[in-house]
Amino acid sequence: MAIRQAKISDVSRIAELIVTNYRTNFYPIFKYDAFYFGELNVIDTAKEYLDNQDILNNTYVYDDGVVKGMIRLDDKQIVKLFVEPQFQSQKIGAKLLSFATKEKNADWLWVLEQNERGIAFYKKNGFDFTGEKMEEDDYVSLLKMKLQK
Repeated sequence: MAIRQAKISDVSRIAELIVTNYRTNFYPIFKYDAFYFGELNVIDTAKEYLDNQDILNNTYVYDDGVVKGMIRLDDKQIVKLFVEPQFQSQKIGAKLLSFATKEKNADWLWVLEQNERGIAFYKKNGFDFTGEKMEEDDYVSLLKMKLQK
């Protein structure tokens, strides 16, 4: 297992992971064609990582010869955690989450209320709801989860 800090050469792969997972996991919930198949694209997502060194510096990848997953942190917050769908259910997400909590002291995140699979994953890995809720864009409900120690 090799979890390492992301490099500029990883940016296109990271962008692919994000776009693929957003379309796979969130499109079925929102069914918003213009966003998921228009605005959301690999080039713009990659540019976000290229244009902001801080974002890249706080992104880590699971790389066993191929980058199969990524996690992005902001201090103690887990901002993004995605594994390529073909490699899910192989403990890659759990390894990335463990790395973030043990090595980087990350201990909380916002999860989409309708993301049942994500919620189950985080609960299985020691997180639980804090009771806090945030509305994003008037129709997206996010729930705060924190690592239970």
